[in-house]
Amino acid sequence: MGIQQFRLPDVGEGLVEAEIVSWKVKPGDTVKLNDTVVEIETAKSLVELPVPFAGVITELLVPEGETVPVGTPIISVQTESAGEQPPAPEPEETGGRTAVLVGYGPKTTEAKRRQRKPAVGAAHAAHAAGGVGSATAAPAPGAAALAAPPVPPPAPAAPPAYAPGAPAGPAQTPAVPPAYAPAPSTQAPVTGGNGVVHVLAKPPVRKLAKDLGIDLGAVAPTGAGGVITRADVEAYVATPAAPPVDELPSVSAYRPAPVVSTQGDTRVPVKGVQKVMAQAMVASAFTAPHVTEWITVDVSATMELVERLKADKAFRDLRVSPLLIVAKAVTLAARRTPIVNASWDEQAQEIVYKGAVNLGIAAATPRGLIVPNIKGADSRTLPDLCKALNELVATAREGRTQPADQAGGSFTITNVGVFGVDAGTPIINPGEAAILAFGAVRKQPWVVADEIVPRWITTLALSFDHRLIDGEKGSTFLADVASILEDPARALMF
Repeated sequence: MGIQQFRLPDVGEGLVEAEIVSWKVKPGDTVKLNDTVVEIETAKSLVELPVPFAGVITELLVPEGETVPVGTPIISVQTESAGEQPPAPEPEETGGRTAVLVGYGPKTTEAKRRQRKPAVGAAHAAHAAGGVGSATAAPAPGAAALAAPPVPPPAPAAPPAYAPGAPAGPAQTPAVPPAYAPAPSTQAPVTGGNGVVHVLAKPPVRKLAKDLGIDLGAVAPTGAGGVITRADVEAYVATPAAPPVDELPSVSAYRPAPVVSTQGDTRVPVKGVQKVMAQAMVASAFTAPHVTEWITVDVSATMELVERLKADKAFRDLRVSPLLIVAKAVTLAARRTPIVNASWDEQAQEIVYKGAVNLGIAAATPRGLIVPNIKGADSRTLPDLCKALNELVATAREGRTQPADQAGGSFTITNVGVFGVDAGTPIINPGEAAILAFGAVRKQPWVVADEIVPRWITTLALSFDHRLIDGEKGSTFLADVASILEDPARALMF
């Protein structure tokens, strides 16, 4: 018998630290090789970590909500024989921090399936207010076989075992403001051994509710077994609930959220995605000279096309929206004006023309703004592009977008129209040359053949890096996208 400690690994994205979001096990549980034991939040995504050995959990060394550096022991497991575990490499110092060599070793079929399919969570409806993401590289392929980290020498004082769900202190739930009058809950109450009625919700959901000042007892659950999900909390807060990123409601569909009274100031640590987003925004805004151009377009023909596609069997079970046609128009226009799909290499003093349009869709999640992208969007058929867009939106809304899906983007669309906003001056995603803001689509008076008629109108705003895109190229691209949306049949000519 022997005790093995699993140290927080670098999951392949230059990780320096991570927050323990939720434990999937507790002391006394038996785990098999590659069982998921913990969910962590890095600067780019939520990641589920498999345990590198089998045995019985003895201690959870880090409580939920705590941020620890890479290499920190986070869990102890009593194994059958310590000698059966593969030898572990000693941590090596790299650039002032400890690098732990770790991979994922041989996987069971179930473990492989979990790795390929992102876990399900929830997030706010996608929001594209700034179009800023991160240029973090994707995890390197061919990760080394997993090696169990060495057992460290005895510490002067070992951290106490942490029991998930155990309260760290008296929790105070802010009062729910009157504007949040809940609908009758369908949740079946769960009574503990002490007779106290509890609601069923995972720790991250409880934290979200606490941050928003929501009483979970007032939230109607939709999860299996009466479990309250993130989506339930978000739906409760929204009045009405915010739509998916690819829907275009009117301005009247939104009401401002009620103000929650608090005594004194509240300080929230800047970390994770929020921190990376802030750094990227500053780097982009003060590095690339931004120029923004606007154009107002009659997209009535695009709206008619959307309705026809919804009835087409090739788009069965897919959500078709005007964003799909905008995405297609961008990929077509980028072929004719390739400089918008390029980047500026400051170190080499070169302009890099990208071989494919990796189309990013800016999205806001409870963890911050991210820009996942569709790889090779310009080579996809319209149904395939629609499917990829649906998957991107769903994954972002669930908060499960992985680092590889955010790396390598070449052009970004920010869909501010979902909030009833006409347009804006978006900040270019770092590593790219341009970003397009797609505004709200509304029926407005429009002059057609000297007559004023109601038409579907939208505004497009293109921000571009003036170091490599001049006014002519930017204007040409923007006018090209607008002409395709005005007459989608034009796309058949090219």
